[in-house]
Amino acid sequence: MPFMEHLGELRVRIVRSLIALLIGLVIAFPASGYILDFLARPILATGNTLVFLAVTEAFWVKMKVALFTGLFLASPAILWQVWRFVAPGLHSDEKKYAVPFVVIGSLLFIGGGAFALLVVTPGAVAFLLSYAGPGLRPMISIGLYIDFILKFTLAFGAVFEVPLAMTVTARVGLVTAKAFAKHRKYAVLGAFIAAAILTPTPDMINQSLMAGPIIVLYEIGILCARLFGRKPAPPAATGAA
Repeated sequence: MPFMEHLGELRVRIVRSLIALLIGLVIAFPASGYILDFLARPILATGNTLVFLAVTEAFWVKMKVALFTGLFLASPAILWQVWRFVAPGLHSDEKKYAVPFVVIGSLLFIGGGAFALLVVTPGAVAFLLSYAGPGLRPMISIGLYIDFILKFTLAFGAVFEVPLAMTVTARVGLVTAKAFAKHRKYAVLGAFIAAAILTPTPDMINQSLMAGPIIVLYEIGILCARLFGRKPAPPAATGAA
């Protein structure tokens, strides 16, 4: 395709992804109150409560929760649009991986979000609120708390896509499994740097809870890239003199 046609195709895929996100938002909004109660559990478990500081804050928090929930619901459709955008660059025998790409990518994204909510967030919230004392009483705004939770969850969802991204780049021939393995030490360093930036607590436990899965996922990505990466073409046979 010419460059302008690539831009037109990208616009179509973005618009369709936004439509899928809007549908997910509409589906999730009626349940946003129940989801909000679930997200508030780590705070309630410490004996604290959430407050809202503006008349419209609680409403917009529900909208934000519905939006992020809709993003997870729409992830299969969004990943399908991503696949449709990159499919023209693949060989005909590689296009059969469309369904595995969408299914595995969706499961990884949802699994990363679930890992953040069920494993990392409760410990992080308890650690941060442990700094309260007789002269320091927590009064937690629901808007700021939900921003904290949703950004954290989205970061884990994106991080869990690492093996899929590595497999796709190896399949289209951009990077080889050997190159991924060669730069493993930089990946480990980057995992801990990313964990230090993305995790809200300064302790090594919660940072390791994020860096550990990134390193494991990177190793899984190397294995997948080795199994499913594009094989180099055999050298052309020379004819007899």
